[in-house]
Amino acid sequence: MHIVKLGGSLYHTAELKSWLTLLEQTALNECVVIVPGGGPFADMVRQAQQLHKFDDQHAHHMAILAMAQYGLMLQALLPSAVLVKTPAEVSSHCQLSIWFPDDQLLQVTEITQNWQITSDSLALWFAQQFAQSRLSLIKCVSAESGDLNELSKKGIIDQGFTALFRQRPISTQMIHYQAPDNFPEHGIKLG
Repeated sequence: MHIVKLGGSLYHTAELKSWLTLLEQTALNECVVIVPGGGPFADMVRQAQQLHKFDDQHAHHMAILAMAQYGLMLQALLPSAVLVKTPAEVSSHCQLSIWFPDDQLLQVTEITQNWQITSDSLALWFAQQFAQSRLSLIKCVSAESGDLNELSKKGIIDQGFTALFRQRPISTQMIHYQAPDNFPEHGIKLG
């Protein structure tokens, strides 16, 4: 199973639709689940929290809803994809799916409810729910190495990713959004 996190920053790119086409083609040969980033919807949550000074727990819940909004948009662009709310639903569909996170995620104890956990860590958590899965992070930023501490310090992955990865390491790679030829096997290996 291939879990593919499409960074929210792809929202602003012409390449987004090309990636969706590529993932649709890939899903003909293996189970693919798209994890949406938060995109401009999560940016609005950050702005609202800064303006209105509310706590991280509520902001985290709103950011999950932002991922769901982006996921709905992705499904509108890719109607062949099925929305799934939980990892268990993927097993029964095992076709091209888009994770539609909801408030059930707030009950998961290993996911702290603050900005240290963003869609990167949530994609990792989702992938960790399967015995045989791999994760690809499609991002608009480049990296020269897969060192998790370095990527976290540079803000390329969120601060919670490293600890979550070390709990249950899985095959993870990062691919620049303008390098689709590196998908599905030739991204920068993280670890």
